[in-house]
Order: sequence, then C-alpha cells, then structure tokens
Amino acid sequence: MDRREFLATTALGASAAALNLQMSTAPAWWDRPMRWAQLTLVENDPGTYDLAFWLDYFKRTHSDAACLSAGGCVAFYPTKIPFHYRSQWLGDRDSFGDLVRGCRRLGMNVVARTDPHAAHQDVFDAHPDWIAVDAEGKKRRHWVMPELWVTCALGPYNFDFMTEVTKEIVTLYQVDGVFSNRWSGSGMCYCEHCVANFKKATGMELPRTNDPRDPRRRAHNEWSQQRLFELAKLWDTEIRKINPAAGFIPNSGGGALSKLNMKTLGERAPMLVADRQARSGTTAPWANGKSAKEFRSVAGHKACAGLFSVGVEEAYRWKDSVQSPAEIRMWVLEGIANGARPWFTKFGGVLYDRRWLQPVEDLFVWHARNEKYLRNEQSLARVGVVYSQQTGVYYGADRPQSRVEDHILGWHQALIEARIPFEAVHENMLDASNVGHFAVLVLPNVAALSEAQCKQLTAYAAAGGSVVATHETSLYDEWGARRADFGLRELFGASFGGTVDARMQNSYLQLGARHPILAGLEDTSRIINGVSRVHTRSLDPNAPAPLTLIPSYPDLPMEEVFPRTGGNAAPEVHLRENGRSRVVYFPWDIDRTFWEILSPDHGLLMRNAVTWAAHEESPVTVTGPGLLDVTVWRQKNSMTVHLVNLNNPMTMKGPVREFLPSPPQTVTIKLPDGRGAKNVRLLVKDREAAAIVASGVVKVALDSILDHEVIAIDL
Repeated sequence: MDRREFLATTALGASAAALNLQMSTAPAWWDRPMRWAQLTLVENDPGTYDLAFWLDYFKRTHSDAACLSAGGCVAFYPTKIPFHYRSQWLGDRDSFGDLVRGCRRLGMNVVARTDPHAAHQDVFDAHPDWIAVDAEGKKRRHWVMPELWVTCALGPYNFDFMTEVTKEIVTLYQVDGVFSNRWSGSGMCYCEHCVANFKKATGMELPRTNDPRDPRRRAHNEWSQQRLFELAKLWDTEIRKINPAAGFIPNSGGGALSKLNMKTLGERAPMLVADRQARSGTTAPWANGKSAKEFRSVAGHKACAGLFSVGVEEAYRWKDSVQSPAEIRMWVLEGIANGARPWFTKFGGVLYDRRWLQPVEDLFVWHARNEKYLRNEQSLARVGVVYSQQTGVYYGADRPQSRVEDHILGWHQALIEARIPFEAVHENMLDASNVGHFAVLVLPNVAALSEAQCKQLTAYAAAGGSVVATHETSLYDEWGARRADFGLRELFGASFGGTVDARMQNSYLQLGARHPILAGLEDTSRIINGVSRVHTRSLDPNAPAPLTLIPSYPDLPMEEVFPRTGGNAAPEVHLRENGRSRVVYFPWDIDRTFWEILSPDHGLLMRNAVTWAAHEESPVTVTGPGLLDVTVWRQKNSMTVHLVNLNNPMTMKGPVREFLPSPPQTVTIKLPDGRGAKNVRLLVKDREAAAIVASGVVKVALDSILDHEVIAIDL
C-alpha cells in the first residue's frame, strides 16, 4: 500500500466500519450504572487499606459500578503471567479479588482497571524490544521513576503481553469490563516494531518532525491511530470470548485536541468515560460540562460517565491531596448538568485526608434520590457548537490551543453567559440525522473542512438551518492546505481577499446601519476589534454591513493616537438570509479574542448573532443577575432544567472556596408540543415549585440558587 492509498483509508474522518474495527453492540448492562466508584490502589495498599471501609462507602454512596485496580504496571492479584509484576505487599492475598467479591455482594457491576504504560527491569532484560525508544535511539526510562521503563503502546508489549494479562483477569474474575489507563502510549516511539510496522503500512520511514504538513508525520498520525483502534478491538474481542456481556473501555482524551478520533471511539466503545478529573490554573468552572458535551456528541444513546478526582489537579501532581468541598461539588454538578454520570476516583486506599468523603457522598445520595430525572434521553438545546479534530491537528499544528481550542472556549463562555443551552457537534457528524434538530450551528474557526463537510453544512442551511462562523472557517482543506477561497464561500456570501492579518494593534469596528446583532450597543459608534482578521470581499454589494473596519493606528506617542481614516468599507461581519436560514460570518477572531480579554461587547455580539440566526424562542429563558450554566433535558416521562450557579470571585481561578447564593432568577420553560405539566418540582430544595403553567409554558420564580437547582417537570 502506498502513502496515498494508506491516507485515503485512514483519514481522521474515516468511520470504524470503513476500517473494519467496529465492536459489537454494547450489552444492556452498560446503561444501568448511574454512579461509579473507582479505587486506584497503590503498591503498598494490600494488607494496609481498610477493605470494609471502602465497601461500606460504596454502599453509602449508592454506587452502581466500581472500577478497581487489577494489573498492568502492578498486579494486585496472584497472577500467573510471566513478567507480570506483583505488588511486593501482596503476599498470599488477592486484593483485587477481595474487592470484586465485596462489590458483587452489593449488586455492583465491576470493571477491572489496567495500566500498561510502564514495566520493570525484568521485562527490559527479557524483552528489550517491548520498551519505547526516543528519537536518538535510546530506550526510554520512566520520567518519574527511572528504575522503570516506558513501554511501546503499538508493539508486542500491548498486543501480546497485555492481551494475556487481560484474558487472565477476565477469566479469573468474570469482570464486566476492562478500563485501561495510559494505554495509548507516552509519545512518539522509534522502537524496531514501530519502524518495521510503519514501513510495511506506508512504505515510509518514521517522521522526525512534528510538522503536520510533513507527509510522513501526517501518515504517522493516521497509522498510529489505526494501530490503537486495532489494539482496542483485539482486547475487546478477547474479553467478549470469555465473557460475552463484557467489553473494553478505552480511556481517552476528548474534544478538538484529542489524539483518537472521537466519532470512531463513540462507535466502538460500549460506553464513554470523560476523564476530566479537576481543574487547574485558570481552567473555566464549566470545563467539565464542556467535556461532557464533547463526549456525548459521539456517544449516541450510550452511557457517558464523567470521571472526577477529589484531589488538586496541578502540574506538581499532588495525588494524595483533597480539594475544597465547594470545588468538588461545582465540578461534579457541571458534569451532571451536561449529561455525564458521576464517577469518582480515589488514588490510594489509605486515607490521609477524609474531607472529601462527605461532599461526594452527599452528591451521590442526591443523585440516587433523583435518578429518574437524571436518566436523560435527549437534550432540548437548539444550538450546536462544532469542534474539529482535523482542524486541531492539521491547522492548529504547533499552536493548537490558540488557533483552535481558544476559539471554542470563547463560544462556550459567551453562550453560558447568555444562558443559551447548547451542545457540542463533532465535525464528522454533520449529516442531517445528527444536526437536523439544531436551529443554529456555530463554527468556531473550523478552518479545516473537507469538500464533503462543506457540502453537508451547505445542505444543512438549504434545509433551513442557520450558521454562525468565525475567522478562517473552511479556508483550509481537511489536511490543512489553504484553499484559494473559502469552501463555504457561497454560504458566507464572502470571498477570501488573499491576506490574513495575524496580529492587529489598536484596531476598531465601526457600527453602521442598525441591525439586531448590534442590540445593546446603541450608545456607541465603535467597539474594539479582534486581534487577527481575514481580508474578505462581499459577494453581494447590497448586503447589510453593520460592522466595518477601522484600521490600526498608532498607540504611541499619546499625541498621535487618533484614527487616520474614518473607517473603510471592509465588512467585518457578513449577513445572509435565505428563507428560514440565516448566516453570520465574522472574518475576525471574535471568539478567541473574547476568551482572552472577555470584552462584554464581543460577548454581546456573539449572543446576538446566535439569537438572530435562530429567530425562535429558546426552549428555556432565565432572567436575573449572575453567571449560570443552563441545560435542558427530556427524560422518558419528564423534562428538566439544570441551573448551575457559577457566581464566585474565584470563578476563573480555582479552587472555589465557598458558594455564594445567586440573586433571584425567573425561569421560563417551553413544554414539548402537545404535552402538559402535571407536576413541577425543585429537586435540590426538594419541594414542589410555585409554578405558573399556561399556553404551553412553565414559569418558575427562584428566590436564590446556592450551588445548583434542577427544575423537574412531570409531563
């Protein structure tokens, strides 16, 4: 197979079926657990940790399923596999087996956790070819524990050795599944197996650069991904041979910067686990909800769990730490509000700090009490935000955060501030069956789009859907090569002017003829511009131009700070209407700039653009001061509105110390067509709501929200 043939069959957008890697349909049990408990044992836990305590805690938290450390780097059971390192503290015990049997007595499903990323010296001595090799040809010692060796994920250590380990675990304990951590590798590997297998698949040598424009790098991106999916398929197949009701759960990233194709992952895995354990630095408080959205966007009707840690998540790796109760609650509530089933993980069975136990128990008890209102069947959001992995890899290149992710973060922040419910949409799921229920699709600098994807978006608009896009959206093909013009040229009503201003200084936007996207800006004639701008030409000379460019002018010396022109005719927003479809295209980086500086004018423009494009009432409207994340869901016989209170002086710099009650809020909810409300309840205050129901609308006045509230309507 030559390079062109290989790339054609392994593009990021290729489906699992095309790669012949589809797993069998997930068995029914995977949808049963609503609350997950994970105990990640450390090597000296056997004989030290309190088994009875943990089983009692699983019971008190109403946990339906457990993920328990079994093997890989360290075995916590009496393994018979050669070179499978047993804990030196295990003795004649079976710590994993004890936990499995205890959880089974509680009626819990049990998934075994493995971690194959590191090996001991005896493995190196017997099978040096199993060890990862760096670019200089040196075997890689572990970056934290130099006495260990980093394994190659794409060679026989995983495909042969870990397959035997997996089979042994499932055979001995008949677990319901295997969840593998750090299974996909620890960076680029140049071992003999990678050299030979890559050469056989592509005819090329391994790349020596990270430049995605390098044909070898591009081929390696696709080959390594295919190899990992082959590995996941192998493990899943061997598990199901032993226990047909079980399966393999690959731990993975998620979002535009994820290593593995999310669509394929969603097609293959029996359930998805969004491993976003906690926030760090200036991570947004809603980031766990963002992760839940992205995983659910490819999960279909499969269960999606939100894995969270109780510890501080910083580069310094304080794995035995404990966060403040408020920070834990806010993080978990964001996941629940956005459709993720809570899954706590605790590192180490010995408790040094017990302060996390009660907050997690309180959350899980509340979750269990209201489970019927949390088994969501459908999000009722009408706005979808597209995220693009191929844009992350082939356009983002060495700056994926600023060129790709920051645009997405800007839209999440703006829509949450605007209290507009929204969902994530994967770039390879733009067909009518996946996006036809959205009134608006937002394209946050989705620069890399294939011709087929551009046609899908055009068809979506032709069917009445509206589009809001920014910056270089569709200016590149799926491999990151710049087009001569936008792939969505006709949809935007704009053509590429041939130039991109990478960094503007002291530039502004002139507000022109009044238009709904300028609502709230009546008292100013100009606002600040973004930082980067695509030069464009309008295809329609009569199109409205409510925003035009005021070019950069000197910002020093102060005596020279004045515009050299009164503005020019260059439009900085392109607006089109075609029947019910409306299109808004901002050729500048409004979303990335908003995320960087949080200008309220930019946030207002973004809100107005989506509201105008949708030209319909939102399924839920919340009025009142403050920052709330609002989501709306349909269950079998009910609907719910979640409101997570994000008001806090430390909102954008964790951890939150305490919750500050919100001011009063008024919530107006549209009932599904043809349905009435027979009961309205507040699930957090645990009482009936004083609701007004009339003309298919439910109105609820809330005097305050502490951490969150859920309005549940029985239909």
